[in-house]
Amino acid sequence: MATQQDCAVIIGGGTMGRDVAGIFHAAGWATQVVEPGESARAALAGSVPAAAQAAGIFREGGRVSALASIAEIDWSAVRIVIECAPEKLAVKQKVFEELEKFAPAGLPLTSNSSGIPITQIAANCQTKNRMLGLHFIKPAHLVPAVEVIRSERSDEAVAQLVSDIMRAVRKKPVQVKKDVPGFLANRIQHALMREAIALVDEGFASPEDVDTAVRYGFGFRYIAAGPLLQKDLAGIDIHCAAAESIYPALANNTEPSPIMKNLVANGDYGVKSPGKKGFYQWDDATIAREQARYQVALAKAMQILRDEEAS
Repeated sequence: MATQQDCAVIIGGGTMGRDVAGIFHAAGWATQVVEPGESARAALAGSVPAAAQAAGIFREGGRVSALASIAEIDWSAVRIVIECAPEKLAVKQKVFEELEKFAPAGLPLTSNSSGIPITQIAANCQTKNRMLGLHFIKPAHLVPAVEVIRSERSDEAVAQLVSDIMRAVRKKPVQVKKDVPGFLANRIQHALMREAIALVDEGFASPEDVDTAVRYGFGFRYIAAGPLLQKDLAGIDIHCAAAESIYPALANNTEPSPIMKNLVANGDYGVKSPGKKGFYQWDDATIAREQARYQVALAKAMQILRDEEAS
């Protein structure tokens, strides 16, 4: 159980940093968020509590301090540091080198990088044993799982400590024992995405039908059981027999599909692109409606898991 003395430092006050800070704020922790940008820093006083409230379970007593630099951090009660800087290796390396100068010895230093190996980020540091990947999945304050990733130099005891901290703030830590590209969740997700996009690219199905097949088909079961547990329940022999005929026909391309490359080349990234186009065409009204539906659905899914834990 958190006390007023518990504190987390978040480096970066963008969308991910704000939501990660909201996780700790919801658990009653103090948070110190380092954000160099003046306008983004000013917004943290409202955006972090908003993310905490959206998480569903809120404990009073959390405090938010918005800082302009690492040099301003009060280290007296800090239990963990989470870097949420832009996804650029040079930027993250600079942050970690500076953290190493200021952070007390033994304090876990973690990176929320979604793909850059912690081994590369910590390459120029001396205390590599306390450095870990800590990958939250968007939206961080609503998705329970978080990946705790070790490099070859990471201390197992530090990884266990970070996992304990994550459980204390109501997250579901997953231990990733090797520092491989994409870690665990993203590797599984990209394997699914490669096949999903290939089916659209080759004319087998529309984006709408692919999404419906996942949401209302096998994906519908995932809130109740992950893929390996589900096969134990259904029968591994059935899956193995189906794999004999399906696996040879699956996409095995080693680069992004033509349809994805074309979308990116045209500036069609989805809702954030100027033309508000991706696999679907959007406008302001449909974006607002879909984002609201998405948030509500995640909150309801979270409640199912909490009810399960309480039973």
